[in-house]
Amino acid sequence: MLLKGERCLSPKCAMVKRPYAPGQHGQARFTKQSEYGKQLREKQKARRIYGMGETQFANYAVEAGKAEGNTADILMKLLETRLDNVVYRLGFAASRSGARQMVSHGLMQVNGKKVSIPSYRLKAGDVIEPKNKAAFADFKNANVPTWIEIDAKKVAGTVKHIPSREEIDTTVNESLIIEFYSR
Repeated sequence: MLLKGERCLSPKCAMVKRPYAPGQHGQARFTKQSEYGKQLREKQKARRIYGMGETQFANYAVEAGKAEGNTADILMKLLETRLDNVVYRLGFAASRSGARQMVSHGLMQVNGKKVSIPSYRLKAGDVIEPKNKAAFADFKNANVPTWIEIDAKKVAGTVKHIPSREEIDTTVNESLIIEFYSR
């Protein structure tokens, strides 16, 4: 869940083996969590999954609140269409932090132009490809979502459309995040 790469998708994940706090008293610390605590925990989980700071995440929540439609769905769409997240989803990087670093170092191109901003928002039809395609000749593209199309021969990916909430597989309860920011 919060570990890098594929580690936490296997049964060896620390959170699967021991889903309680570390230490001698880890199992004894179960107390009833308040509503605020649940909202805060969910917000922090989403922040860590997408690898961003508090201010940037809060700005996304404010932007989602100003847009027309379901605020929770819009927030998830904004987070999913970030360039660093799409680079991770395409399989060019093993983790979102690795994808963020690749984008920051200018290793990725969007529509043939170098983009070094991880929070760059992609639109439908944008083509994402690495600058040096030879380095990514053997990238793995096993879990590419349905809203992204990948061309293994060209070593490039295309955003087919902005994802709907059903197409986003992140295990976050986004309604709790919106409740947190609306207090």
